[in-house]
Amino acid sequence: MNDTDAYAIFSDTVWTILIASGPVLALATGVGLVIALLQALTQVQEMTLTFVPKIVAIGPGLVAAMPCSYGRVSGLSDRVFEITASGAL
Repeated sequence: MNDTDAYAIFSDTVWTILIASGPVLALATGVGLVIALLQALTQVQEMTLTFVPKIVAIGPGLVAAMPCSYGRVSGLSDRVFEITASGAL
């Protein structure tokens, strides 16, 4: 295994993490921005008001994104295990 192979595995790992966590993070960011806008408009500064809607939105979002995320992570782990089994590492 050379530096190029190690870089390819590292690059694939970073992209897999970004793609697998992206939908849930985007959903949480969007809900957070909407709640922040509502708090700024109404001047209601309740701390729990930011957490409860995020949790309610993230739960179904996580369930909806799970098949895609699992597929990406499973594919990456299969590739790394194949490389390890072939003795290239």
